[in-house]
Amino acid sequence: MFLWDWLAAALSYLGLYHKKGKLVFLGLDNAGKTSLLNRLKFGTMATPRPTGQPHCEELNIADMTFRTHDLGGHKQARRVWREYLPAVDAIVFIIDVTDSHRFQEAHKELQGLLKDELTSATPLLILGNKIDDPRAAGEFQLRTAFGLHGLTTGKEPRTLPSGQRAVELFMCSVKEKQGYGEAFRWLAQHF
Repeated sequence: MFLWDWLAAALSYLGLYHKKGKLVFLGLDNAGKTSLLNRLKFGTMATPRPTGQPHCEELNIADMTFRTHDLGGHKQARRVWREYLPAVDAIVFIIDVTDSHRFQEAHKELQGLLKDELTSATPLLILGNKIDDPRAAGEFQLRTAFGLHGLTTGKEPRTLPSGQRAVELFMCSVKEKQGYGEAFRWLAQHF
């Protein structure tokens, strides 16, 4: 069963048919943004070249349509992130959990998104990718390094108080098809 079939069943259960949304995939270069997009769209794991220019894909899951933008993660690409933010319904921020040397750099970018007034109500899904690697940081270590303790809103389905932004961290492996299905189900509940 492909991931989108599994998500389709979940979306049906949640009553999210005929819903449309615009997502933006953000994170530093080599975090797995394009790999995740390819896995979701085609069900394959290809080793992509670094994203040189922003590109858009449309994902159809059941009767839900996601228009996704992969903006790249190198320093020059990060300059255009803000231009896309006003038009999105949710942000997916991907972190390479094997690259602890870049946690501070990724933390700075994530904090910029969290503090940006343009996205103050936009749900933010944080994916800690590459948990299949023995060098991977654990969830507690990632929450600590990124200052997420007390900031996230919980993985269980619930209605948030008015004005509270949905933010949550899910650990995943795009390569091994682990964790991101639950993460997207969570995200679908919040927009």
